[in-house]
Amino acid sequence: MLLGERMPWLESAAFSLSVPAGAQFDPPGQLGLANLTCELVQRGCGTRDSRRFIEDLEYLGVDASGSASVAHLSFGGAMPAEHLLETLPIYRDVLLAPHLPEEQFEDSVRVCQQELAAVEDDLAQLTMQALKRVHFPDPLSRTSLGQDEHLTTLTMDDVRNHLKTRFHPQGTILAVAGQFDWSRVRDLVGELFGDWRTPPGPSYELRTGAGGYEHLSHESHQAHIAVAFPTVPYRHPDYFQARGAVGVLSDGLSSRLFREVREVRGLCYTVGASLYSYREVAGVVTYSGTSMERAQETLDVILEQLRALRSGITQAELNRLKVHIQSNLVMQQESSRARAAAIAGDWYHLQATRSLEEVQQRVEGLTVASINEFLERQPLDAFDVVTLGPQPLEVRE
Repeated sequence: MLLGERMPWLESAAFSLSVPAGAQFDPPGQLGLANLTCELVQRGCGTRDSRRFIEDLEYLGVDASGSASVAHLSFGGAMPAEHLLETLPIYRDVLLAPHLPEEQFEDSVRVCQQELAAVEDDLAQLTMQALKRVHFPDPLSRTSLGQDEHLTTLTMDDVRNHLKTRFHPQGTILAVAGQFDWSRVRDLVGELFGDWRTPPGPSYELRTGAGGYEHLSHESHQAHIAVAFPTVPYRHPDYFQARGAVGVLSDGLSSRLFREVREVRGLCYTVGASLYSYREVAGVVTYSGTSMERAQETLDVILEQLRALRSGITQAELNRLKVHIQSNLVMQQESSRARAAAIAGDWYHLQATRSLEEVQQRVEGLTVASINEFLERQPLDAFDVVTLGPQPLEVRE
């Protein structure tokens, strides 16, 4: 699917290219295959070896990126607008003509292992990964980085098979935003990908997460606390009501969690919540880092604030939230990269796109009554909790 949004006031253009080949499609025993594939397809393609691939992008002024997520392998870039049409053919070759150099396979595996090792040293990320595993269904709960014991057994044939079964036009999204000529981009993309006929590969089945409480033992003076409860996904009609409730919890220095947990009681050095939406399911995820001495009270107060949502929000909180969201929308108007990613995400979740004006109208349409009515229908009494530190905590009613 080709999507475009012109932003003629900009001098830049950006693209977001998403291929349905993320970690949720990693076969059993091969976790990390998607991430390794993402690394290898960027090590030379078409007429370019690995070095020439990088040099050509730099010559065009492309600020490029490539990454694996649960759902996709994603490639993107922002550049001076006049270089967009020269950049897209390079990424056609990334998808359809990667070199997959055998002599760089072991180096690519080591890069993936180093990324995994970096997370092992980040206790906050470890805690959040564990919470996703507990709260969300597999395979959506996976980390795209995989597992070290799987990475060491992967082969180039595994990568080739992943390309063969997962790189296909069905579900692939190319979104362009910024200063560009739609007809020229449309015609070029037709030339580049018009003969791509690879059939789609197998899908996946969701398996329910374990739920409940899990403690990760780690000798440290610090404690890491993560809490989740279910909410509606992005495609649900009530999504903006859910987003409004989470915003009251965590958007800005006047949000409930920041004020009550950090500022008033001084319990932690960081706390926040976000709405984490997959296409099928979603959850509100809260994280806090604190000292072990204050960990139990921190967890108690976080749960207290989450349960307090049952009582609803106030007009003053909603007013502050609207200003915060509107500010973020203004920033999107100045970033072609942000808009390309946003419309690609819209299409993945909705099979449609939302303009900034439509999002703005939905935000303006939020009322205290509509959010409070939504909260009355939401379960706010069962939380999945993960803690990391020297001692487990108690999840109190």
